[in-house]
Amino acid sequence: MKRIAAGLSLLLLALVATAADPYPSKPIHILVGYPPGGAVDVVARTLGQQVSADLGQPVIVENKPGASTNIAVKTLIDSAPDGYTLMLAANSLASNMALFNPPPFDAEKDVTPIALVGRVPVVIAAGADAPYKSLPELIAAAKAKPGTINYASPGNGSTPHLAVELFTHAAGIKLAHIPYKGGAPAITDVLGGQLPLVAVNALEVVPHVKAGKMRVLAAMSAKRSPILPDAPTIAESGYPGFEASVWYGVIAPAKTPPELIAKLSAAIEKAVASKEMQGRLAATGGEASFGSARQFGALIHSERVRYEKVVREADIKPD
Repeated sequence: MKRIAAGLSLLLLALVATAADPYPSKPIHILVGYPPGGAVDVVARTLGQQVSADLGQPVIVENKPGASTNIAVKTLIDSAPDGYTLMLAANSLASNMALFNPPPFDAEKDVTPIALVGRVPVVIAAGADAPYKSLPELIAAAKAKPGTINYASPGNGSTPHLAVELFTHAAGIKLAHIPYKGGAPAITDVLGGQLPLVAVNALEVVPHVKAGKMRVLAAMSAKRSPILPDAPTIAESGYPGFEASVWYGVIAPAKTPPELIAKLSAAIEKAVASKEMQGRLAATGGEASFGSARQFGALIHSERVRYEKVVREADIKPD
């Protein structure tokens, strides 16, 4: 009996000690809904290195691509709300609720926002031989012949596709959308003259712009891109306040304790301010920009409302 009592005492002490372990006491996992090597993956790994240094635990990036990031989001939702499983999400977190029927999740109930990390602009670019030298020229041509000008995107329901739909609604024009399986093949066909325009992330067109094979008609960010400083924004081109950037932010499962959210948010804020994160986002044409959990939550809500409207009005279906 004495041995049993002693054993129980030791077990109780171990449980108390484990419960008292300060967070984090083991590795943190960041889910990414895209394959390795892409922009989101690179940003997640850079962020993870900085957060790891601050919190003193390894941060492991797990790639779970598929179903337009729905697989990764569902994995997050099913995880314990203990601060050890997070996700670096992008615009699909807000748009997929409108694109898929039934909605695969409710981002305002099933997840907890932690922090906004940064933004990367979407651009509208034309081939060197395309007749449109500026955004006003494109708008004039589109108004003269509605629905006859083709543009490529990385796919139905992709962020660049939705961004152009938002722009055409603001400008009162109609373009013909040609979806591709990714940005690279879309750009290839524009370079080859098969169609005049493409909407993609800024970084994807930079080499072709420098080689004189493409021109950027407009960036859809609030400010000009540092890697395409000569490209005007949509807002500068006569549509004040317009923005349709790619954004990145960290989320956790619903019901994650507020004290853990606060600790993670503080670590992410330090990471976003680091030279490494600033440089990484700048290299993709974007901007490292911290937003609090409340600010990120407000962004998710506003983007959800905006995407629901454009998906409904344009009858957009996912690939």
